[in-house]
Amino acid sequence: MKTLITRPARGLHGSLTVPGDKSISHRSLMIGAISHGMTTIQHFLPAADCLSTLTALQQVGVQITRQATTVQVQGRGLTGLIAPKKALQMGNAGTATRLLMGLLAGQAFDSTLIGDASLSQRPMARVSEPLQTMGAELTLTDGHLPVTIHGRPLQGTHYDMTVASAQVKSALILAALQAKTPSTIVEQLPTRDHTERLLNAFGAKITTAVDHRTITVQPQPQLQGQTVTVPGDLSSAAFFITAASIVPGSKITLKRVGLNPTRTGLLDVLARMGGKIEIERLQNPGEPLGNLTVTAAKLQPIDLTAADIPAVIDELPLVALLAATADGVSHISGAGELRVKETDRISTICTELRKLGVAITAQPDGFIIDGRQPWRLQTTQMDSHGDHRIGMMVAIAALRLTTSLQLAQATAINISYPTFFEDLRQLLPATEVLA
Repeated sequence: MKTLITRPARGLHGSLTVPGDKSISHRSLMIGAISHGMTTIQHFLPAADCLSTLTALQQVGVQITRQATTVQVQGRGLTGLIAPKKALQMGNAGTATRLLMGLLAGQAFDSTLIGDASLSQRPMARVSEPLQTMGAELTLTDGHLPVTIHGRPLQGTHYDMTVASAQVKSALILAALQAKTPSTIVEQLPTRDHTERLLNAFGAKITTAVDHRTITVQPQPQLQGQTVTVPGDLSSAAFFITAASIVPGSKITLKRVGLNPTRTGLLDVLARMGGKIEIERLQNPGEPLGNLTVTAAKLQPIDLTAADIPAVIDELPLVALLAATADGVSHISGAGELRVKETDRISTICTELRKLGVAITAQPDGFIIDGRQPWRLQTTQMDSHGDHRIGMMVAIAALRLTTSLQLAQATAINISYPTFFEDLRQLLPATEVLA
């Protein structure tokens, strides 16, 4: 049980460099593994999910060393991975699991992926079915983990995606690299493009049409190891962006945060709500990044639909929290994907915010939130439900309160942000009493 920090008298202040981007950390490891030569990853995120990826790659023969947030990967090329001696334990790492399904589908051996109780409930047929159009053979357990991947030669495909998912897209791209002929993948809506950017930096030939949805992958590239500096994770920065926006008197600066346009949905949402955020863009040869200065603001309600969701999918718990402080009624729809995250996030967001007295109503694919209603605390006993993003959302919500809250299963936050509470303390005045 974790005692949460409550409302700081003078708000949040100071500057912070958030940990490396989780999505890019995962992908840098995998792409380095199938490249030739050494890949050096700087500002790597050493969270539980990323370490699951690192360990799994070591089990298929990749030499990887890590010193704090610097990782070196000795690549084995597209065909150099070897059969693991036991099942690959993926823990709670959904991104790693889905991407590895694509990466291992074209290898010359069988492999099995297993996960924890939460990951074992998440849908995997959405990955296996499109991979099968390339000739891949995967055996699921009632549509879930464990999954056994029977590695075999793959053919190129033309696939129209049925879900807006960067994980599914990336699995297909990693498989398509190993195919005999080119592949075309058509997205419903544009999703984060870290896989395409990174692969092209390593020497792949992946092109995106002017519609930003049609992706062509040329097979059998000779990938070469690179030095990758991982930008700060915008999904991690999002918690402090939200905190500074809703805690009166706050003004903070977040340094060297990734600003990939497929990931900046929360910044767009906050601007539409009347938030105060200044962006200083920095020169960077890879992913765009910059410094963000956020000041507390009086927020207005917002309506989000399916077209808005892919760019803000991971931040929707925070959008709900922002809406809970806005001067009006907000509507979020088209977010059914939240039902199949680490938890059913529509359910868990509503459960935890209602404990705080927030007027939130669940919909099949989203929420209705009346931010005009004053919060009337129902209980001090909160719960992450084993979901890292729900746990951090609750911790940020606690900053609006003066009554102390207790958070059960707080260790779930380590999945993506082990230093979350330490970083939050950096933004508190030295005179604040910390739990």
